[in-house]
Amino acid sequence: MSRWLPSLLSRRGFLGAGLVATAGAAVTASETLGQQSMPAGHAGHGGSSGSVASQASTPSTPNHAISHGSMITVGDVDNTRNGFDPTAMLTDWYTGEVSTLPDGRRLRTFEIRAEEKEIEIAPGVMFPAWTFNGRVPGPALRATEGDRLRIVFQNYGSHPHSMHFHGIHAARMDGVPGAGVIQPGEEFVYEFDAKPFGCHLYHCHAMPLARHMHKGMYGLFVVDPDPERHPEYADVARSRLLGSPENAEWQELAMVMNAFDTNFDGENEFYACNTIAHCFAKQPIKVVRNRPIRIYLVNVTEFDPINSFHLHGNFFNYFDTGTSLTPTLKTVDLITQCQAQRGILEFNYADQDHEPGLYMFHAHQSEFTELGWMGMFDVVEALS
Repeated sequence: MSRWLPSLLSRRGFLGAGLVATAGAAVTASETLGQQSMPAGHAGHGGSSGSVASQASTPSTPNHAISHGSMITVGDVDNTRNGFDPTAMLTDWYTGEVSTLPDGRRLRTFEIRAEEKEIEIAPGVMFPAWTFNGRVPGPALRATEGDRLRIVFQNYGSHPHSMHFHGIHAARMDGVPGAGVIQPGEEFVYEFDAKPFGCHLYHCHAMPLARHMHKGMYGLFVVDPDPERHPEYADVARSRLLGSPENAEWQELAMVMNAFDTNFDGENEFYACNTIAHCFAKQPIKVVRNRPIRIYLVNVTEFDPINSFHLHGNFFNYFDTGTSLTPTLKTVDLITQCQAQRGILEFNYADQDHEPGLYMFHAHQSEFTELGWMGMFDVVEALS
């Protein structure tokens, strides 16, 4: 049996046999290939903030995701056992503990732990992950431009780990060997100012880098613009500032495109947004038709040169890396990102051409779509 299982579990093997037929075999193969269960750590930070996206319910129209070539996983992932929910992740921002420094500046303190944990990435398919705070992706950190950030990082894993932040900081805070990579049982404190504003990420930068990335050690890192620093675009900056009245009008979503190599052959067998294959096809994301939508999107897919995001029936403005308050691309329905590339998407369904219903979004590599990276927006007039 062990001779044919690795072949069956290649991603093209999944396509040939169909996800329905191979889900059970994937679990058996995981055991056959020696992927032993690891002790679970504590659950990730917090829960949903209560936005429309987090309110799971029956779609307003029949779910036609199943008709997408019947290429969709069958059954449900146990989010409780995982300790995280991909829908809750959409709106679960970790803003840290806020205090004031002697010079009057705001200090945000975050606590992050590296932990080894077996997670379910598709119904019945387990993956031995390396995590930040017990979840994949790690907590979505959010701060305001100019804040002083203090990240207390503890390594509860069995390998060296670090946190490398995409942003501006001193060399000794870079999270690379010699500057923040720590051994099991050790602690390191990263400290720097939150800049530039934008949509960023953090990830482990210990070697071998590909292994630490594909095992799940990454997360979203958003720095909101300070409106006082951008008077010419103060209204736009306020709309991005979490907690402001202008920001409350927006439906904001944190989306991390990722993938999983379940048999460790250098090819991904499952693709997803927020880790769970086809999660948003089975539980469409509810959005209110007359409110704008903002997606913080980052690609952390390993073993594939690019990933992509395509929106059906609509177009969006795109802010590459989120470091501009004016769009870098206007009126597009598809963007591509290499690993670590990220940006902000803004769009709405308020015009007369958009009726309530289900609108698909997915990677425009068909193979990625069929292997899990596809979902739906359930556009409604109002929440019940």
